[in-house]
Amino acid sequence: MKTIVLTGDSRGVGLSIAEELLNEGYRVIGLSRTLSKGVEALMNEFGNDKYIHINYDLSDVEGVKSLYRTKLRQLTKETGIYGFVNNAAMAYDDIITNLNYESLDKMYQVNVFSPMMLTKYILRDMLLNKVKGSIVHISSISAHTGYKGLAMYASTKGAIEAFSKNTAREWGGLGVKSNVVCPGFMDTDMSSSLTDDQKNRIFNRNSMKKPVEVQAVATTVSFLLGKGAIGITGDIIHVDNGTI
Repeated sequence: MKTIVLTGDSRGVGLSIAEELLNEGYRVIGLSRTLSKGVEALMNEFGNDKYIHINYDLSDVEGVKSLYRTKLRQLTKETGIYGFVNNAAMAYDDIITNLNYESLDKMYQVNVFSPMMLTKYILRDMLLNKVKGSIVHISSISAHTGYKGLAMYASTKGAIEAFSKNTAREWGGLGVKSNVVCPGFMDTDMSSSLTDDQKNRIFNRNSMKKPVEVQAVATTVSFLLGKGAIGITGDIIHVDNGTI
């Protein structure tokens, strides 16, 4: 059974990805700050041996090394880690003239620095166990088209996209793939602060005139981890309802 490490599994897109992967027969190790009711329900359905949850705050960048050595490596000794899905993210929304360094720094810790460090250790694990693994980062359409107030958040996603492309080039020769799924705007907790008028104006920018379904992102992640995507790496797959 192939093991996937998934960040941000407690709700929204992450929880949907966890369910999709479990249904596809993967073993999932989920990381998030809290154990949500949604995660508990999936653990009860699939069993604690198939879905393992670890409480971890990704703002603790320096703790990632210990997280891997004392928990992730111990849980995957026999088979190694096959996949890493970097989904967790926090949003710091404001216009650039109000930019606050402390808020920016915390967002980069969660959205960029910890995912990069996790990639480092999981990639080492793949190489040690000779696993031709797959890495999938979740980005955002804001990295490709401008939205007022999202410049700082978009910059974190642009950084991850560049990191993924270079990971693919660096380690593709040993069979490791790295791709990005770039969703359009979804009606999730992260967008809950927007008014209905703001949401409608955003959704009207895509061809389908509606929010992207969370399930559409989850199935794309599953596809990139599977055999059907054997020839896809260093790519950015847009799941954005045709955002213009």
